[in-house]
Amino acid sequence: MGQQYEHVRVAVIGSGFGGLGAAVRLRREGITDFVVLERADSVGGTWRDNSYPGCACDVPSHLYSFSFAPNPDWPRTFSGQEHIRAYLEHVTDTFRLRPHIRFGHEVTMMRWDGDELRWEIETSGGTLTADVVVSATGPLSDPKVPEIPGLAEFPGKVFHSARWDHDYDLRGRRVAMIGTGASAIQIVPAIQPEVGKLTLFQRTPPWVMPRMDRRVTGVERWLHRQLPLTGTARRGLLWGIRELQVSAFTKRPNQLGLIESLAKANMAKSVKDPALRAKLTPSYRIGCKRILLSSDYYPALARPNVDVVASGLTEVRGSTVVAADGTETEVDAIIFGTGFHVTDMPIAERVVGADGITLAEAWKGGMESLRGATAAGFPNWMTIIGPNTGLGNSSMILMIESQLNYMADYVRQLGVLGGRVALGARPSAVGAWNRRVQERMKRTVWNTGGCTSWYLDASGRNTTIWPGTTGEFRRETRQVDLAEYEVIRPPRPREATGTVAATVGEESA
Repeated sequence: MGQQYEHVRVAVIGSGFGGLGAAVRLRREGITDFVVLERADSVGGTWRDNSYPGCACDVPSHLYSFSFAPNPDWPRTFSGQEHIRAYLEHVTDTFRLRPHIRFGHEVTMMRWDGDELRWEIETSGGTLTADVVVSATGPLSDPKVPEIPGLAEFPGKVFHSARWDHDYDLRGRRVAMIGTGASAIQIVPAIQPEVGKLTLFQRTPPWVMPRMDRRVTGVERWLHRQLPLTGTARRGLLWGIRELQVSAFTKRPNQLGLIESLAKANMAKSVKDPALRAKLTPSYRIGCKRILLSSDYYPALARPNVDVVASGLTEVRGSTVVAADGTETEVDAIIFGTGFHVTDMPIAERVVGADGITLAEAWKGGMESLRGATAAGFPNWMTIIGPNTGLGNSSMILMIESQLNYMADYVRQLGVLGGRVALGARPSAVGAWNRRVQERMKRTVWNTGGCTSWYLDASGRNTTIWPGTTGEFRRETRQVDLAEYEVIRPPRPREATGTVAATVGEESA
């Protein structure tokens, strides 16, 4: 490739929980020769991008934080977006990560250089090379807006929940909310009191459990500050309860019937109209799609200025939105709460591996990686929150920290091997790991519960969720097994002796 660019030991992509965690871990491993490439102008990832009204986390705050950076001052048991974003800014400053972060550096392409054993990374802020790439772009980073006929000609306002237009005044407006996922059930109660009319387009109703949110008292916060062990114990209890729930999701979905009846009772308490209740009752087993938490979603839907259309949006005619069942509604604004590109991550289009093909091409039959981290044909490249590392009932920060253990050992092994060296995941190891994961997936609620969810890819394979406990995943990613990797050294320069010998042979002939 010839041209000399700035070179670093490790390039981390993204500055959400995964990217910042990787940066902290690299520093703790004594590695300071790294950069964090961030396309935006501040840290926070999905917690920076999602600033819609009502945005909050559905994992308890004391579990939704790094074990190495506990926060005794969470204001609520389930924290809002602004508090989580502030926490990530605090982590960035506490661990002195800002000198490593390059804001406004969106990765446009990265290519593996097999001669130099390094990645050449093109960004919107310039080109650099790195021995190792840690991709922490996150699965909830690129909004998905469905292609709807006539949408481009809609005269009103259109935006996705992850790109909220705070300058647009919703007061008194007729609003269409598309989707009933985690974002929508937070947005609906937040905007219902101020809009003129709210029409919710629901393809599939979610199961909704009460959100046991409350203010964390001053006494609790004081205790966590003075006796950090109390915060650790609280986190451990929250973790343990969720670990015990896992087998119902992964091995015995029929045990979820009790939870289902609690969810139905939650609905019946707020929704008295039997016709509306029928629309809102799912036909699939609870847990098959993400279980949502809200104590104000059902009350909001029962308000007189809210309509629920039990059908997806199929067409826009001028300012009229049309549902699959033929329902027509005049609206001033359309808000999409339609999720993200999860099983078809856009970053995969921008990673070109050892064989000259993109990660997207390598994964066209479905995402596959070794231990949720590395992919065959892409040496010295790993992802945080990779395939089959998602969770249905616990904190993703636990999974991220397990992957950081794996990343740390990966970089350590490269150091032990010494010199210019790369590790390439063996296709046989990737295949064996994924066969094992998919075999275990067969009996889980995500595969047997009778729903279509964003956990499944285009061919119906669950390439998103981990079919086990977080403790088990931690054991599986504690260290790199070199038997699962090919050790790659630089190619030897071709020796000239071959040509000389050929010439001599010709002369004697």
